[in-house]
Amino acid sequence: MSTFAASHLSPSYPDRAAWGTAPKLRAWQQEAFDLYFRREPRDFLTVATPGAGKTTYALRIASELLANGVIRSITIVTPTEHLKRQWADAAARVGIGIDPEFKNSQGTTSRDYTGVAVTYAQVAMHPALHRARTEARKTLVIFDEIHHAGDAKSWGDGVSEAFEPATRRLQLTGTPFRSDDNPIPFVAYEEDAEGLKRSVADYSYGYGPALDDGVVRPVIFLAYSGEMKWRTRAGDEIAATLGTPLTKDQLSQAWRAALDPKGDWIRQVMQAADRRLTEVRRGVPDAGGLVIATDHETARAYARHLRNITGEGATVVLSDDPGASKKIKQFAASPDRWLVAVRMVSEGVDIPRLCVGVYATSTSTPLFFAQAVGRFVRARKRGETASVFLPSVPTLMGLANEMEVERDHVLNKRPPEDGLDDSLLEQANRQKDNPDVLGDELPFETMETSATFDRVLFDGGEFGTGAAVGSAEEEDFLGLPGLLEPDQVATLLRKRQSDQQAARRKQAEEQPAETLAPHEQIAELRRELNGLVGAWNHRTGQPHGVIHSELRRSCGGPPIAQATAEQIQERIATIRRWATQRR
Repeated sequence: MSTFAASHLSPSYPDRAAWGTAPKLRAWQQEAFDLYFRREPRDFLTVATPGAGKTTYALRIASELLANGVIRSITIVTPTEHLKRQWADAAARVGIGIDPEFKNSQGTTSRDYTGVAVTYAQVAMHPALHRARTEARKTLVIFDEIHHAGDAKSWGDGVSEAFEPATRRLQLTGTPFRSDDNPIPFVAYEEDAEGLKRSVADYSYGYGPALDDGVVRPVIFLAYSGEMKWRTRAGDEIAATLGTPLTKDQLSQAWRAALDPKGDWIRQVMQAADRRLTEVRRGVPDAGGLVIATDHETARAYARHLRNITGEGATVVLSDDPGASKKIKQFAASPDRWLVAVRMVSEGVDIPRLCVGVYATSTSTPLFFAQAVGRFVRARKRGETASVFLPSVPTLMGLANEMEVERDHVLNKRPPEDGLDDSLLEQANRQKDNPDVLGDELPFETMETSATFDRVLFDGGEFGTGAAVGSAEEEDFLGLPGLLEPDQVATLLRKRQSDQQAARRKQAEEQPAETLAPHEQIAELRRELNGLVGAWNHRTGQPHGVIHSELRRSCGGPPIAQATAEQIQERIATIRRWATQRR
């Protein structure tokens, strides 16, 4: 086999390379490749943002090791059945035969294959079998999304037992961080200054550098708030506004009501997402959309909504569907508009034409969010942008604003105060038919829901001043061109916001003065300021009192309780200005 057997494989397999990268490896791939062969390590952890091209990079290393006689066999371990076939397809393109249908009951595979692709669960079921296979031939083990080896103690123990004798082990992940204390097999940990053990990558390539290199698309997050009304089991009717400060229970129920297919909120958001997809298709004709649903029932209901909105059927992929892999592959190669899936498409699955997403699940862990957004960021040509629609929920807004933050897996850390950690994701992955944990303990009946455009989040900044669904203000953001460079996106968003603010000032000047009594006007302004302070708190983590003090230092004047309407308006303008600036 040629040393460069993988040289014709696109750096962003299975689709064409991003601009300026083919036919050679991308700069990060080449740098990581060179580092690997300088060190000649037994274990090597590569952390690269979703969409960067980890498959191509790993297969190039495998080709080199085979050509040099360092290894004679390859085992690829993946989180899902679908990814086994995806890896086998990619390997076949470089002349490496991988058996994706290998079963534990077989024991061995055909001599036509250089290796097999298996799942972490499959290894955990019979680690002794896989250890015997590993010992029989000099083996390279490629761990796809290695953090899954820590999903359960039995998985980690199985992986450790099965592949301890491997000649080489290449660990890959786009998101190495976890919130539990399950160590990831074959990953090195070092103690930091606080005494916590932190995972150590041999090579890292984050979203920020990948965006600068044009390897991934910039992501525009379009957040929607709205009015929710529901009835509790006790018969009480409760109303709340999504996007305003709420208690944990209120937020849980309002969020769940928003995602209820019986309400108008999700239908209005999907309608807006479809309008965005139409705009993106002007520059990216084959652009597709993905709705990530909570469970099977809601996925089917969302598909019915999309048929009514578009006049076309949507592809629905369910976790227990034996034809799921075939459906995903067909959708990836088709010009169809929409795919609806229950979480299983959130990690690893490559559909490069996905440009628009609707985050319609209450799974809110950093790991799941990063992997879900990763489905939309793979760049194929210069200027493509991704758009993800999500509810105005503080957890999600914070994650959207932290897209470029790189994390490691930390052991022995304190649990998060809000109880939202990656154990919820692991439970969701094992129980895909069940509703999400968030809100399950609070059964209720959705009565009415409606959506309101809240704001756009991009590159650490927030844009837009809130608008009705279907308004010209909303259309300003839905109609952004689908082909833009990151700096052009930021410039255009700032201009859209500036134009809207100018139009509102002009409208206010032309309208008769409001008849609100002074105390009513001040109360209204205080509510607006407190809402903005709450949003800034969720974005930055600063306490509310600290934000108010900083506004007071910046603008002058007394505490808010004694401030005039003009002074409060100045503070509102100041915090809105902060939100449009990159952190």
